[in-house]
Amino acid sequence: MDRFAEAEIFIHTVEAGTITAAANALSLDKSVVSRRIKALEQRLGATLLNRSTRTLSLTDAGRSYYQRAQGLVRAWRDMEDEASGAECALAGPIRIAAPLSFGLSQLGPILIEFQREHSDIRLDVDFSDRTIDLIADGFDMAVRIGRLDDSAMIARKIGDVQMICAASPQWLNENGPIETVEDLRGAPELRYGLRSGKGWAFRGPNGSRGTIQLDPVMLASNGSFLRDAAVAGFGVIITPDFILCDAVRSGQLIRILPDYIFDAPTVYAVWPPNRHMPRRVRALVDFINDRFSGVAPWSLEGIRDSQEG
Repeated sequence: MDRFAEAEIFIHTVEAGTITAAANALSLDKSVVSRRIKALEQRLGATLLNRSTRTLSLTDAGRSYYQRAQGLVRAWRDMEDEASGAECALAGPIRIAAPLSFGLSQLGPILIEFQREHSDIRLDVDFSDRTIDLIADGFDMAVRIGRLDDSAMIARKIGDVQMICAASPQWLNENGPIETVEDLRGAPELRYGLRSGKGWAFRGPNGSRGTIQLDPVMLASNGSFLRDAAVAGFGVIITPDFILCDAVRSGQLIRILPDYIFDAPTVYAVWPPNRHMPRRVRALVDFINDRFSGVAPWSLEGIRDSQEG
């Protein structure tokens, strides 16, 4: 087996954390990965990995080899990409992770457009709100919304999100009007389950800051379901604009307190720092960024309070 392939398998194993995870990412049998790492160690005459029943850790020799091999493999891949340039069509698989609601409503159409333009690319998309380990689970990139807790990832901002407060015309007729943030205190909230127990931080029209606590009457792990519950008149919802935009534009929901700014997340494309980024993945990130640049397609900019009348 050539030394370049040995180095790639070793790098994948270190980044994945286990031989099993590396084998899954590389589409190889676990025994093959294990055997090739042992062959590498025998050829070098050095132990690179300390093995236990559940984890792997680098020896000093392994750490040195890993750091040098990373740079060499990345440089080799970059050289090949530059050599191929525009001469070669984009081709191959791209494995992507994306949040469920955002992925289906906003990212999905863009991925379909990208696939149509690059028919030799094979997209493998995981739409899920679960936490995904890009390296261990073998993903090339992910779209994430919120604060990035994993500082090891490389991130590129691709969009902004606003948190919109809204309710159905029926609910507002029966319980409104909502003119200040204090009118929301104790209102029945349709709440995203992962926020259970948290209040909403906000900045008022005069710049004042505060926190408001509503009364959760329904919890769910999916924003689209909660939007539908809000349309049905079950209470107030505060959730990202990409979930509510169509319902607000159609009048099914009425935006409440548009002059109040609730703390909002950011949309990022992220990918592992120590893995070569294929040209096809870079092209997809650029494609998504181009479609979301400027005013986002889900933005409700210009749609003000519609409660009057």
